[in-house]
Amino acid sequence: MDESLLRTLTPTVISVLVRRGADFAAAEDAVQDALIEAVRVWRDDPPRDPKGWMVTVAWRKFLDAARADTSRRHREVLVEAEPVPGQGQMADDTLQLYFLCAHPSLTPASAVALTLRAVGGLTTRQIAQAYLVPEATMAQRISRAKRTVSSIRFDQPGDVATVLRVLYLVFNEGYSGDVDLAAEAIRLTRQLAARTRHEEVAGLLALMLLHHARRPARTAPGGRLVPLAEQDRSLWDTRLIAEGVDVLQAALARDRLGEFQAQAAIAALHADARAAEETDWVQIVEWYDELVRLTGNPVARLNRAVAVGEADGPRAGLAALAELDPSLPRHTAVSAYLHERDGDLVTAARLYAEAAQSAPNLPERDHLTRQAARLNAKLRG
Repeated sequence: MDESLLRTLTPTVISVLVRRGADFAAAEDAVQDALIEAVRVWRDDPPRDPKGWMVTVAWRKFLDAARADTSRRHREVLVEAEPVPGQGQMADDTLQLYFLCAHPSLTPASAVALTLRAVGGLTTRQIAQAYLVPEATMAQRISRAKRTVSSIRFDQPGDVATVLRVLYLVFNEGYSGDVDLAAEAIRLTRQLAARTRHEEVAGLLALMLLHHARRPARTAPGGRLVPLAEQDRSLWDTRLIAEGVDVLQAALARDRLGEFQAQAAIAALHADARAAEETDWVQIVEWYDELVRLTGNPVARLNRAVAVGEADGPRAGLAALAELDPSLPRHTAVSAYLHERDGDLVTAARLYAEAAQSAPNLPERDHLTRQAARLNAKLRG
């Protein structure tokens, strides 16, 4: 098999798919799938027309992915905008697909990436942003995972922990990203909670419910992002908050703390405050300490720096922030906020403008740009 020929054909085939109506990212993914198929098939049965073969297979892969995406979106339409309390009622094969893609032959990270792409319907770029890695690195990881599972039978489902990680990332993308997947993730987590007494399943469900309860207040008319401290708390769904707290308390009572339970506890403390100034930041810092101990996650450390700034003052928050990698996403935005709290408006305005340039989505970019403009106007006045 001539691998140089495959490399040469790749941009041509992508161009053909784009001309046929595929967007560039979907065309890239379809051609990647076709390349994997070529590696598997051409060695024993090389085609007479390699370009024609690649175009045909890549287009078929694109259509299959488009149909799967349409099916997934149809399932989302069937889900109510506000998930009802109680166990999931809509039984389908989606959750089983999550388990099958989390195959024991894959590393947990590869299994999550493959499932998000193949079943969750997220783009390679969205998955890369969730994992804090370059898009090219994530594309290679997904391609390797596809190659690994291309010749095996899916008769050994993966473990609960991997499926939980996938559901968590799908929910996060639906909650704050470009695609609305949050309600679907809640529905599947309800189904999983109905099948197992795993504490972290309950913890994840509680976390989703508590975050989803705040959704009506997260954006203003026109899509403008509303920070937590400025949200109209009368818009929060108290029914979902009550359910989330009940689910969390039952999980914590089993005394087997995990990261999703810790995150849910933080969300519950925010939900418990009738006004932003009543937030129990000292307890939130303590829960972030637990979360960092459990995971060592740099994003948890970043959020902890914000909580420390609220509990002990902005100087303490900046000291905690100084211990973290400045290239961490949203590091600059947090630094801007803490400098503003400390009264350094010149530095804060500059940092808000810098953070806007690297914001992961348009609403966040607009919010940070407005923050910079607000401080610059105050400095000029």
